[in-house]
Amino acid sequence: YGATALILALWVVCLLAVAVLGTAVVLTREPLRQAAVTGIFGLALAALFVAVQAPDVALSMMVVGGIVVPVLVLLAMAKIRENDG
Repeated sequence: YGATALILALWVVCLLAVAVLGTAVVLTREPLRQAAVTGIFGLALAALFVAVQAPDVALSMMVVGGIVVPVLVLLAMAKIRENDG
């Protein structure tokens, strides 16, 4: 019974982190900060996937949501600023 309660608590913590970080992504208006928060959100989702025993999805989410998307946003912002200035 103790292990089940611990796993349930882990799920709740992960779900709350995803909910809070998802809200933070939506409420962040500055693109640079939003890219950073999006990366953190991706890592929180990866942690949730590990908690629900989906490690393959967690690895994909870690790479795509935690690294690739924020880097692409930063590169796009740099290109836009290069073209504007």
